[in-house]
Formats: sequence, structure tokens, C-alpha cells
Amino acid sequence: MKAEVYNNNQLVGFLSKEDDKYIFKYENEYLLNPQNSSISLTLPKREEAYISDTLFPFFFGLLSEGTNKEIQCKLLKIDENDDFIRLLKTAKNDTIGAITIMEIE
Repeated sequence: MKAEVYNNNQLVGFLSKEDDKYIFKYENEYLLNPQNSSISLTLPKREEAYISDTLFPFFFGLLSEGTNKEIQCKLLKIDENDDFIRLLKTAKNDTIGAITIMEIE
């Protein structure tokens, strides 16, 4: 599963889940433009991909909690414990900040 990550509608990079590993990689054009800032202090701009056993805290912070989480999971028929699928299905237009996530079909 793979997704595009946008900051104010500008493609920032790609987020994927492969073999129970989460991978985030900045898109080359975004990376090369010195005016573009990193999307998080925990994910500074770099060429190498970030790899983690758990969903990066920055992306986890985009997810709803509590009652909103329950409602979203029920309406979208999503497992409450599958944070990556919840992110793909809910962070394309229901986020508080400038970051949106678009699932790549």
C-alpha cells in the first residue's frame, strides 16, 4: 500500500507500508527546492528513506481519536487497530493542518 503526501496541495513525498515496515521518502523535486521545509522536525529533509516498525508519530498525529475514531471506523468499515488504512481513508480531506494523504490505487 502506498500514498502520496501533500503539504498545501504540493507533493512532498510518499508513504508506504511494506512487510510490516513503514517507509516515508521525500519526492526529489520537493527535496531539491531549498524553499521547501521538512514536514516535521522528526522527519527532516534528506534523500534517504525513513523506515520504521510503527507508523511515524507525525502521521499518527493526523488520526482521529476517541469517539471520532469509532465513528470513522464504523462508517468506513475499517479495523480500529489498522492505523495505516485509517490514515489512507481519512487524511485526504479531513485533516486539521496543511498535510493531506492521497492513497495511490
